[in-house]
Amino acid sequence: MNHETIELACIGLGALALLIQSVVLLAIFIGMGKATKKMQEEIEDIRSSVMPVVKDTKELVENARDFFVRVSPKVETTVTDVAELTRSLRAQATDVEVTLGGILEKAREQTVRVDSLISRQTGRVDSMLSSAFDAVDKAAVFVTQTVAKPVRQLSGMLAGIKAVVETLSAPNSRFHEPKIHDDKDMFV
Repeated sequence: MNHETIELACIGLGALALLIQSVVLLAIFIGMGKATKKMQEEIEDIRSSVMPVVKDTKELVENARDFFVRVSPKVETTVTDVAELTRSLRAQATDVEVTLGGILEKAREQTVRVDSLISRQTGRVDSMLSSAFDAVDKAAVFVTQTVAKPVRQLSGMLAGIKAVVETLSAPNSRFHEPKIHDDKDMFV
């Protein structure tokens, strides 16, 4: 293949690409024209269905304005009455708050009285329990001293008798030489 053939092939490919691009652009143009016509039809359809609603809404707004003009004095009177009722309720709420404050103060005083009564009774019970525990402790010490001393004495006597019996029952234990241990494995 020589250079001119390659050049001719590239030019042909470029022309073919331009032709395809032109066809695509023409198809887009035709599609856009159809879409534009369709959009115009849709807008006209929407306009024909929305315009009656807009007219009806305009009439509704005018009727509502007339209604509010007629009703607004009544609403103002009602709002004034509600404001007066609110003031009256606030005053009554203040009275109730003062009354509840007095009741709470009396309840606090009663609580203090009951607490002091309970603490006195608790002190009495505490002292009774302390004296009872002291008596039990003294009894335990007395029993320990009265029983433990003779038990120790008896235990000492039995240990002495056992030692005497073991000494007398061993055959000539005085005359045996003590065994000498080999201390070479022990290292200090």
